Amino acid sequence: MQPSSHRPGPSGDRSGSEQGAGSTADAAPDPAAEQVREDVRPSGADGAATACDAGGDEPVDWSALPDPVRERLAELAAAALGALPAADVPKRVRPVARFAPAKRAGSGAPALLAGLRESPRFRTAVVEWTRAHRPEALDATDTADAAAGAEADPATTAAAALLLGRRDAAAKVRAVARRAEDASLRSERDAALARVRKLEAELAEARDELATARADVERVREERTDQLDKLRSRLRKQGQQLREARDAAEQARRDAEQATGARGGEAQRLAEELARERERAAAERTRAERAVADAEAARRSAQEARAADEVRLRLLLDTLGGAADGLRRELALGETGTGAAPADTVAGAAGPTRAAERISDADALGRLLRLPAVHLVVDGYNVTKTGYSELPLAEQRSRLVGQLGALQARVGAEVTVVFDGAGVTSVPAANPRGVRVLFSEPGVLADDVIRDLVAAEPHGRPVIVATSDQEVVTAVRRSGAHAVPSHVLLTRLGRT
Repeated sequence: MQPSSHRPGPSGDRSGSEQGAGSTADAAPDPAAEQVREDVRPSGADGAATACDAGGDEPVDWSALPDPVRERLAELAAAALGALPAADVPKRVRPVARFAPAKRAGSGAPALLAGLRESPRFRTAVVEWTRAHRPEALDATDTADAAAGAEADPATTAAAALLLGRRDAAAKVRAVARRAEDASLRSERDAALARVRKLEAELAEARDELATARADVERVREERTDQLDKLRSRLRKQGQQLREARDAAEQARRDAEQATGARGGEAQRLAEELARERERAAAERTRAERAVADAEAARRSAQEARAADEVRLRLLLDTLGGAADGLRRELALGETGTGAAPADTVAGAAGPTRAAERISDADALGRLLRLPAVHLVVDGYNVTKTGYSELPLAEQRSRLVGQLGALQARVGAEVTVVFDGAGVTSVPAANPRGVRVLFSEPGVLADDVIRDLVAAEPHGRPVIVATSDQEVVTAVRRSGAHAVPSHVLLTRLGRT
């Protein structure tokens, strides 16, 4: 007999359960209700068999049911629980009956599902109550009403099939699971498309900035070229004047030789004038050499400025490339590498070798650390003295660097930790892979090195600074970096 083929009558099917809701567990069950339970109970239900095992083509794993089916089953069982006799309720489900009706389905869902899976009697009682009070929840699976079944909620249909022990219960459960999975895949696809559009907009902005920088470099080159041309022209004029002075001196010498006897005094005057001309010529030569040196220095300065701009532009492109690579890895499209980082070129620090938000919890920090090409800068002693100040400084450094190495291996971010170099007699020879350790040079504070590190990063790259020093926080947030208190970073390191 199929469970759905029996419809209890209006007088005898629920009389026993309605009376039992207001009596004790020792009340005798109504014989008519017991007969109905036997009619809807799946064959072979005694023992550990499930509803789907009794009449289906294949068993259903109740522990792996989709969430919509689990919620529907728990809702039906919770609604029926308050009206069932104690004899029909398993021991592990009885405590749920004491919950408020609105909380039974949520707080008691595990116990209710376990009772439906393990107790055929409880499952049968729930079917009876549902058929009497909410028949639409079971009618969706009735083959005689195919149109209504096609329009019913798949989760409701699957839950009814499980309760009634239908042969197609497993197929209906799989249909719900596939529907949930399809919805999740559509959501992931939409999110990926949104990220691609955002990256395209950022790439266009980076290209505009690159074109502007190239125009600036070309303008500086033209200005330097004009200055060099002017200096060369001055040098040519001074050289001509020098040659003319030499010619005049030579002529004066010859004239002096011709009038040596009679014009000794005139010769002396001409000799002195010649000496003065030579001094002026030497001074002009010195000024010319200084002008050449100034021109060379200006050329080197222009080259250094261009190199610095190229480093910033390259890193910005690498940041965009890193984001694109993350998307490629997510879509299995390949991998790319990264180049040098600007933090390796900051002056005032020696290694062993812009306004943004302030992060207030470890979860927010974790989300930022998953951004592409993110750079985490840590104020070393500020963090260690917050978390384990009782240790010696060397052990504080070692412990923090080790934890940062584990974090870097987990999230893949660029990590730089800065310590004050004052009082450090020996620098560690090796550090965890992926962690850059810097010590400030004599007379330079670690806070200043951190500010330089943030200023060295290109606009648009996410930078996180871990410190509780309010002056440093204000400075780095003004530069566009995210500030995270030391205790929040320690909480995140503890999770790692």
